Amino acid sequence: MLSGVLPFYDDTAVKIFEAVLHANLYFPTRNFHAVSLATKDLLRRMLYKDVSRRFSVEQVLDEPSIEELAIMIQKSKHLVAFTGAGISTSCGIPDFRGPKGVWTLQRAGKGVPEASLPFHRAMPSLTHMALVELERAGILKFVISQNVDSLHLRSGIPREKLAELHGNCFRELCPSCGTEYLRDFEVETIGMKETSRRCADTKCGAKLKDTVLDWEDALPPKEMNPAEKHCRTADVVLCLGTSLQITPACNLPLKTIRNGGEILIVNLQPTPKDKKATLVIHGQVDKVIAGAMHLLNLWIPPYIRIDFVKLSLSHSPKKKTYVKWCLKIASIHGQRAPLAFLKSAEVTKDNFVRDKNEVLQELWDAAHKESDSGQHAVLERNVNPRSEVAIYAFVTNIRRYSGSEEVNGVVEVAPSSNRNFVIKRCSEGVNGSQTSQKRPKWS
Repeated sequence: MLSGVLPFYDDTAVKIFEAVLHANLYFPTRNFHAVSLATKDLLRRMLYKDVSRRFSVEQVLDEPSIEELAIMIQKSKHLVAFTGAGISTSCGIPDFRGPKGVWTLQRAGKGVPEASLPFHRAMPSLTHMALVELERAGILKFVISQNVDSLHLRSGIPREKLAELHGNCFRELCPSCGTEYLRDFEVETIGMKETSRRCADTKCGAKLKDTVLDWEDALPPKEMNPAEKHCRTADVVLCLGTSLQITPACNLPLKTIRNGGEILIVNLQPTPKDKKATLVIHGQVDKVIAGAMHLLNLWIPPYIRIDFVKLSLSHSPKKKTYVKWCLKIASIHGQRAPLAFLKSAEVTKDNFVRDKNEVLQELWDAAHKESDSGQHAVLERNVNPRSEVAIYAFVTNIRRYSGSEEVNGVVEVAPSSNRNFVIKRCSEGVNGSQTSQKRPKWS
C-alpha cells in the first residue's frame, strides 16, 4: 500500500496511484473531483512518464478528465483551438478517418459516404457554438481550422480570429484588391481557380477565385502566418476532432510546446501527436465539450441563421390605360445564384428602413425568444421614379444545444464545490458575435 509513502494525498489519490502502477485501467474514479489540483497534475505527469506504458487518459480518469480539461481551459492565458473534420460530423458532414469517414469506408471498399443534407444547409455543431461562447468570454483567442465547410464563420467566429488553412468552399477572393466574398452557396470550383463572378468594387472588377486548396497547393501565407504566430504565443492549444496527420498543418500545435505551452487533444481515435499532449480524451467531441462548458458555467448559444434576398420592383405605363409591374427575386450574390431557402414571395409595402445592425439584432432576438424561424425585415431600399430595389433578411433556421446532462450520451458532470469558475464576457455585436471592424462582404 502507498498510504504510508504518500501521506499528503487523500485515500482516493492513493488508490489511483496504485491502479496506475498495477495497470488497472478500469479503476472506478467517480470521486476524482475530490483530489487536489496538485495531485491531479502529478497523476497526469505520471501517466505520461513511461511512453512504453502509454495509457488513454479517458480510460484512467473517465469523467474527471473532462473536469481537468475545463480547469486547463479556464486557467489558460492564450487559448488556441485547432479543429478538424471531427467537429462537423454531427452536422451531417462526413469526416475522413472516423468509423464512417471517407477514407475509412473507401479502404473497406464501401465507396464515399454521402452527407445527410445539402452542404449549404449544414448547421454548426455544439462544439462550433461552444467555441463562439469561449471567444465571446475572452478565453479563446484564435481558431485554426482545417475544414472548408465555413461552419466557423457561420457560427459567429470573427474572421480576424480565424485561419482557414485549407480554404473555404463558400468563400471567394479577389486576387487584385484582396476583398473576400462569403457566399450562401458552394463556389463551383476548387484549386484557387477563377469563378464566374467579378469583384464588386467598381475600381477593380477583377475575376474572383475560389479559396479551396488542391492537394499540391501550398498553404496560403495569409492563413498560415497568423496560425503560426498564435501557436507560438499560446499556452494551451486545444485540438478538437482532428487526426493530426495532414502535413504541414498537423505540426502547428507542436510550436506551443517549444515555448512551454501544452497541447490538449479531444478526438475519437488516437493520433500521432498523443504522446506530445498533456491531456488526451478519446471520445465524441460534442459530448466532451458539452461537459467542459457545463463545468465552466458557460451556456452554449443557439445557432440562428439569417439569409438575404434581393427584391426588384419596376413599373412602366402601357397606353395610358394600365401600368406593367415587374417583380424580380434574386440572391444578393447575383442573378444566377441559387435561393434554395425561398419557396414563395408575398409583396407588402414598408417604407421604413432602419439601421442594419439594429434590424439583424432584432431578428436574432425574436427568433431566440420565439424558438422559431420565419421572421423577416427590410435591410436596404433604393427607390427610383420607376423602380425599387430592396434587400430583405430572413431567419431561415434555428438550432438549440442542450446542456451537458441532456446531450445524447453525455454524462452530467457537476462542478466541484471547492472550485469557482469566473468568466467575464466581452461586448457583443450583431448575431451575438463580438464586434469586429473587418468582415467578409456579403454582396
